[in-house]
Amino acid sequence: MEGSVRLLACLVCILSMGSYVRTKRDTTGNLLNTDVHSVPSQHWSMQVPAEVSAMAGEAAVLPCTFTHPHRHYDGPLTAIWRSGEPYAGPQVFRCAAASGSKLCQTALSLHGRFRLLGNPRRNDLSLRVERLALADDGRYFCRVEFAGDIHDRYESRHGVRLRVTAAPRIVNISVLPGPAHAFRALCTAEGEPPPALSWSGPAQGNGSAAAQGPGQGHGHQVTAELPTLVHDGRYTCTASNSLGRAEASVYLFRFHGASGASEIALLLGALGLKALLLLGVLAARAARHQLGGRLSPVHRPQAQESNYENLSQMSPQGPPAAACSLRGAPQPPAPTCAPQGAKADVQLG
Repeated sequence: MEGSVRLLACLVCILSMGSYVRTKRDTTGNLLNTDVHSVPSQHWSMQVPAEVSAMAGEAAVLPCTFTHPHRHYDGPLTAIWRSGEPYAGPQVFRCAAASGSKLCQTALSLHGRFRLLGNPRRNDLSLRVERLALADDGRYFCRVEFAGDIHDRYESRHGVRLRVTAAPRIVNISVLPGPAHAFRALCTAEGEPPPALSWSGPAQGNGSAAAQGPGQGHGHQVTAELPTLVHDGRYTCTASNSLGRAEASVYLFRFHGASGASEIALLLGALGLKALLLLGVLAARAARHQLGGRLSPVHRPQAQESNYENLSQMSPQGPPAAACSLRGAPQPPAPTCAPQGAKADVQLG
């Protein structure tokens, strides 16, 4: 009897354990089947490539897709891209879609060069970057935020590396004074991969020497110095990488000792002689102008006056004065003289 009781107890224990296991499996199966309503079957994830490469001046696409635990979510959402570091880096793009809307309206686009290509409603946040520059090189992180009844968000932790490549470009070349009246040259170039810099210039005789300057990099820029310019002439800086080559030159000319002073004296003497000649020509022109001003009244032509008018004014024509006495006769009364140009009648008493 006692053995039968023990056997029955063991059977009950086995049935209880099997029921627990089945119950656990049933419970798990029920939860998996009802993830549409309450408990999720998926988790947050984001898929981005490790690196995207493009040339400066062109466009690049940064792919980003995601999964989320809220199937058929149709509420408000926000898509964000930031650069530098996740969660705290500066935003370069942001757009928002209203509840039930497939249009994500852009709220931020740095310099107007960032544009969303993907559809956030279809779990796609891919971004297009226009007119790439070397400053765009770096890491970018995509992020999506759900609002409304469900508040949830997710952001990629590693992001996608955008590598911008560019052929070399020399941005500065100059000659600077150095110690002990010497000169030095500096050359700065940019490119990706960072370019290698080399100097070439005049050496002893008629040849040329090439010198590799100690390059100092800063971002995508590299600077090389030619510490001492020994000879006058042309010095050329060459920048090269796998995408191309660029050159720029400077010229150095110095006066050397007495020969330099003699050249300066000759130059000043020539300039002084030219100045004296110019002053002489100007003085001669001024004297000729003054002399011409004095002689011009003597040789100035005048209109000839009428001889007839001159004679008529100098000796007016008219009859001579009438005689007022007769020889040997008594003096008669004074005769009356007629006006000029009229006949005078003399009557004797």
